Amino acid sequence: MPFSLHQGDALAVLSGLPDGCVDSVITDPPYNSGGRTAKERTSRSAKQKYTSADVKNDLADFTGENMDQRSYGFWLTQIMTEAHRLTKTGGTALLFTDWRQLPTTTDAIQAAGWLWRGVLAWHKPQARPQKGRFTQNCEFIVWASKGPIDGSRNPVYLPGMYSASQPSGSKRQHITQKPVEVMRELVKISPEGGTVLDFCAGSGSTGVAALLEGRDFIGVEKTEHYASIAADRLTETIRATLTQDDVVLAV
Repeated sequence: MPFSLHQGDALAVLSGLPDGCVDSVITDPPYNSGGRTAKERTSRSAKQKYTSADVKNDLADFTGENMDQRSYGFWLTQIMTEAHRLTKTGGTALLFTDWRQLPTTTDAIQAAGWLWRGVLAWHKPQARPQKGRFTQNCEFIVWASKGPIDGSRNPVYLPGMYSASQPSGSKRQHITQKPVEVMRELVKISPEGGTVLDFCAGSGSTGVAALLEGRDFIGVEKTEHYASIAADRLTETIRATLTQDDVVLAV
């Protein structure tokens, strides 16, 4: 199978994987942890933070959204250190974040041994305007590498900004779900036939994108509900992309 999906704690699962087994780490950690006040961190669940009262489908909550910035930075450093071990030399890491957590994220990724390369932007066209203020219609993607990058190994020219709306209606299966069209562009940083790791897999969008772009995928998701959704989406993607050449008839 071109993918494996593990339901459990990311640190525990990653510790059992072999050195140098992935080409790219692309993940969306619970970065709303680290609210500026105790009330921001503790008074609302992830579901309350990210969904409106009139949301059409009932989305399951997830844990990890109540750490302060120091704890988030410590956790992220731990797990990105483990991810560094799993990544081949010259491999890459891409982490979603927002403006509040951007400094903590860049600190943690460097403390974990990665070479910070820059920041990408994901523009959300349907962000809500704010009277008297700038619209917060971007999230950011911190990217880094494990040592020098050999451009000849994966000779792609990728943009530094992506624009797409978050899935809505029945297509939205996770509170913080990312658009597959954006993820399909991001996974191209992994060489063709390479392996992408997402240790906060959610509903599996990174994995779906990886499979569609001809990459293998390793996913880890702590919440059982979302791990089940991810498994279904990944399996359906495999079925939809199979060709006659992929099928061997047994007699």
